[in-house]
Amino acid sequence: MDVSFQRSAASDEWYTPPYIIEALGEFDLDPCAAHGWITAKRHLYKEDDGLINEWHGRVWLNPPYSRKLVCAFIEKMARHGNGIALIFNRMDIALWHNTIFPTADSMLILRGRLKFYRPDGLQGDSAGCGSVLLAWGEENSRVLQNCGLHGVFIKLK
Repeated sequence: MDVSFQRSAASDEWYTPPYIIEALGEFDLDPCAAHGWITAKRHLYKEDDGLINEWHGRVWLNPPYSRKLVCAFIEKMARHGNGIALIFNRMDIALWHNTIFPTADSMLILRGRLKFYRPDGLQGDSAGCGSVLLAWGEENSRVLQNCGLHGVFIKLK
């Protein structure tokens, strides 16, 4: 299955392809939600600042892709410990070695490059690099392992 994403114009927002959310099941919260893009029961938007609000339940995280924000959101997910995140597959950066590898339970390195969606709902071109789904919590790890998305599943804990 081709899993893809597209960057929206003049922002660092990437809209999750609906089939990814469908494959991963229902989430309680998306702290980086885009208006009109349903990914969870509860959404926090840019103006709500998902970094300062409390997170509850199973979290879906597709953070803004600027380095500062992706690091801050992944660090918060690691502290929360219950959810799945989608980020670029750039395992050489400090975030992976300092936060992801020590705290995440598993990962699914997605096959191919994702095509994100634009704010107008149309699918964009392939992303500039591969993507990975990261799971915190045993149940989320089982979901990743059995979700049916094509890629390589790796248990970290």
